Amino acid sequence: MKILDGKKLAEKILANLKKEAEKFKPRLSLAVVQVGENLISQVFINQKKKACEKIGVGFKLFKFPAKIKDSELKKAIEKIVKIPANSGVIIQLPLPKRFFPEDFLNLITEEKDVDVLSEHSLGKFYQGTLEILPPTVNGILQLLKDYKIVLKGKNVVIVGAGRLVGFPLATQLLKAKATLSVLNEWTRDTPSFTKKADILVSAVGKPDLIKANMFKKGVVVIDAGSSRKNGKVVGDVDFESASKKASHITPVPGGVGPLTVACLLENLVKLNKK
Repeated sequence: MKILDGKKLAEKILANLKKEAEKFKPRLSLAVVQVGENLISQVFINQKKKACEKIGVGFKLFKFPAKIKDSELKKAIEKIVKIPANSGVIIQLPLPKRFFPEDFLNLITEEKDVDVLSEHSLGKFYQGTLEILPPTVNGILQLLKDYKIVLKGKNVVIVGAGRLVGFPLATQLLKAKATLSVLNEWTRDTPSFTKKADILVSAVGKPDLIKANMFKKGVVVIDAGSSRKNGKVVGDVDFESASKKASHITPVPGGVGPLTVACLLENLVKLNKK
């Protein structure tokens, strides 16, 4: 069994980005909008801040209370996007449940949408005309490539069809000529799908969702889920049992997460080169 070390690859990507980022005058800066308190979000925000510091990119956090009015939040985001010094803008998801995410994500212009989450950017991504990829999708693809795991002709099963991972990843895997199944909360008999997988991706955010009895021996397991259990950040996969059966597996933390952050900053550099 091989550990798919996302942290190591992320460090490599960041080292290359540092050289690129140094060429920008004035320096690049990432603006992050946080609404309310969410412990998992806070972990990701801290990772982004550290990565920015590592490559010499500015980092600004704009925090708003969960009770803020829609109209006030929209005005604030529009203002943040218009500030020339903010080279890229992201809205940290999830937003508090009463908000409709698209209302706010669509306020981010394409040239600053490093997360590829506005309808405009996503539309171009699905058409194949966007020059960047959603960060998690790019991170997973780079990890598979780094470990020489071929996608063409493989049975890939994605558990979770969310906007951040499952849905956009499915699009990209189809382009890579993989045979694809995407499962959601309405899927009946999940193990009947997962047991056929050559590559299994889980992106739900539910601890111990995927156990070793749900897949065949030698499968490649990509855990892109994040949640908290006993005060720790964990993935969807029961790592202890799964690692005994998988040929390759990503740890949580240290797998997909650091790569998502590195690829987000890669997008920041690419969009600002224009």
